[in-house]
Amino acid sequence: MTGSGSSDATLPQGPGPEWTVPGYTHIRELGSGGGGRVVVAVHDATGQPVAVKYLNEALAADDAFRTAFRTEAHLLGGLRSPHVTGLYEYVEAPEGAAIVMELVEGVPLRALIRQEGPTGPEAALLVLKGSLLGLADAHRAGVVHRDYKPANVLVTEEGSSKLVDFGIAGRGGDRRTGVSGTPPYMAPEQWNGAPATPATDVYAATVTFFECLTGEKPFAGESLMELALRHTTDPVPDERVPQPVRGLVRHGMAKAPEERPRDAAAFLRELEEVAGRAYDPGWEERGRGRLASLAAL
Repeated sequence: MTGSGSSDATLPQGPGPEWTVPGYTHIRELGSGGGGRVVVAVHDATGQPVAVKYLNEALAADDAFRTAFRTEAHLLGGLRSPHVTGLYEYVEAPEGAAIVMELVEGVPLRALIRQEGPTGPEAALLVLKGSLLGLADAHRAGVVHRDYKPANVLVTEEGSSKLVDFGIAGRGGDRRTGVSGTPPYMAPEQWNGAPATPATDVYAATVTFFECLTGEKPFAGESLMELALRHTTDPVPDERVPQPVRGLVRHGMAKAPEERPRDAAAFLRELEEVAGRAYDPGWEERGRGRLASLAAL
């Protein structure tokens, strides 16, 4: 499976012929979900391969969804990071809206964990580092992702990773309230309807790190209410992860945002110290080799 992002939900696609961005020839579809579909295309004038993310036709008819999609494009356009999918252009017409972006050939981390289970600690640390590098660039640009999860991380056959899909991202200091995000990765403050901050992204990245280490999410529930209760009150189950990284997991998943690293850059510095001390300076090379082998399977 390859792609430039995916969604955890599924909604019906709009009826009728599908609108396409002028000037691009479609090659194949990468995937579809609640927000729409992503296709591989080639820019006719230059021959450049790209990924085109189309907003679901039914959603494109809704002003609120179209505005949110436009906001995602503007946020991506303001980021210049080798760890985040790059934006080429945003195209909007009466028939629809699309984001034309860098094509990243890779396996969604969600699929990799489902197929292969735990990645091993060094590979998990490398995934976390790559994600924190991308989130740190976003945080420096004043952007909070708000929906970090394994589906939004692509792992390449070279063993690198890249952050994709800023669908519900917002500016730092955005006072939007209300529950938003993907439930298994939502920080306590999101469950409580408080505004998201960079520390919210740190929580989600640590939950994903936990999942890489164990093959399982830290908290499960038969209902959203039970899942919310576990995220907001249950102790962090750090006994399920390797001893050398338990402190990282406890710190990144602290219940109160002020008790976590304040942003991705701060957590990245902590990760480097812990990884170097626990696994020696060769941990990155070994982790990259492990990720590359998993992505190639």
